[in-house]
Amino acid sequence: MKKEIKSINETIEFGIRLGKLLQPSDFVCLNGDLGAGKTTLSKAIGQGLGVEDYITSPTFTLMNSYDGRLPMYHFDVYRLDDWHQLEDIGAEDYFYGDGVCLVEWADKIEEFLPEKRLELYIEEGSLPEERTIHIKAFGDKYNLLIKELVQ
Repeated sequence: MKKEIKSINETIEFGIRLGKLLQPSDFVCLNGDLGAGKTTLSKAIGQGLGVEDYITSPTFTLMNSYDGRLPMYHFDVYRLDDWHQLEDIGAEDYFYGDGVCLVEWADKIEEFLPEKRLELYIEEGSLPEERTIHIKAFGDKYNLLIKELVQ
């Protein structure tokens, strides 16, 4: 499944809609090239989850935690050398907890990811604000979520 995006506002609207649909223990992978919009989408998902704090990329801290309708755990694993570093910070407690996990650059730690998850791959378009978001579900729960998301 894919979603064509024509502007930053559409990206934000898509993220907010996704955030409103997410439930406890949901896991969202965000992949794409540098500058594709992973953090912009993360911020919008946070808005949809009711996060009121300013959301920043956790590139240097690895994970930021936010309170909203559900806790949101925002990971950025771009700088990881090895997925074992996630074990050192107890990432599995977050990955399999009651909050929502967003992981930027999730394709770098594929062997550490939960089996059931939603994967978004953001691809830049021909115009500066255009994006194509490729959406892939792993598990029935996420297949249902996609159906609601793209209605």
